[in-house]
Amino acid sequence: MKIAVYPGSFDPITLGHMDIITRSSRLFDKLIVAVLKNVEKKGLFTIDERVDMIGKLVEKYDNIEVVSFEGLLIDFMKSVDARIIVKGLRVGLDFDYELQMSHMNRKLSKDRVETILMMASTEYSYISSSSVREILHFRGDISNFVPGDIVQDIYKKVGIDGGVV
Repeated sequence: MKIAVYPGSFDPITLGHMDIITRSSRLFDKLIVAVLKNVEKKGLFTIDERVDMIGKLVEKYDNIEVVSFEGLLIDFMKSVDARIIVKGLRVGLDFDYELQMSHMNRKLSKDRVETILMMASTEYSYISSSSVREILHFRGDISNFVPGDIVQDIYKKVGIDGGVV
């Protein structure tokens, strides 16, 4: 069974993330969306809220599991018997970072783990979680950047009742 892991903070999950999730779920027998618990960052959403949101969005897929993890990705990969990391690329800067991480993970795993880099679809290549958080900070409309099923959940979390005008 080919198991792949798509790791990230997903704070919040965007249409770009969902694009990578749905496309990669068609390539592997099982896709684990692994929500990173970064103790050094205070996220907009708790880890449990992120896992629940993503779980709600992928419940129609039989081969996608959503879990949280902390520590080294390679240790998590070993615990779920996965050998493939899926990462999405939007711009050239993403490539430089992901290339370095790919080499690091391959070395840490003693060549057991490979990284698959997926290009973001053009219509999502400019979207990032940090830009969504910035739009939210100024009470802007995020409906073109995150899945429609969770827009109101996000507005509620930041105290914007009923959405924005």
